[in-house]
Amino acid sequence: MIQRIHHIAIVVSDLDAAIDSYQNQLGFEVGKRLLIPEQEVEIAFLPAGESMIELIQPTTETSGVAKYLAKRGEGLHHICLTVADIEASLEALAAKDVQLITPSPIQAAEGRGLFIHPQATHGVLIELLEPDDPS
Repeated sequence: MIQRIHHIAIVVSDLDAAIDSYQNQLGFEVGKRLLIPEQEVEIAFLPAGESMIELIQPTTETSGVAKYLAKRGEGLHHICLTVADIEASLEALAAKDVQLITPSPIQAAEGRGLFIHPQATHGVLIELLEPDDPS
C-alpha cells in the first residue's frame, strides 16, 4: 500500500523565517509555496531528493494547525506517505478499524489524502496521499 515518504511536515509560526533558516543554514530551496484558504494554512515545499519537507504556517488563530501550534509549539506535524489509490487505502484501513481523522479523502496541496489519527500510529500523525502527479 505504501510507496514512499512524500514529505515530512513541520509546523512553524513564521513561514518566511523558517524558509530563511532552511535555505541559509541547510541549503534547501523552495520548490513550491501555496496559500490554502480552505485549510487555513500557507505552506512551502522544500525538495529533499525524492521526498520533501513541508513547512506549514496557520493563517488564522482558529484552524486545526493553529491549535496544534499553540498546544505543542513548532516542530514535527506529520509524515506523509504516498499511496497509489487513496480509495483502496481507505477501504483497507476501514477493514482494520484504523482510527482516522478524515473519514473520507480530502483535497490536499499535492493530491487527494487522508489522515490517520496519532492514537493509531503511536503518537505520529500520518497522512496518506495519492499524488496528482505520481512521478
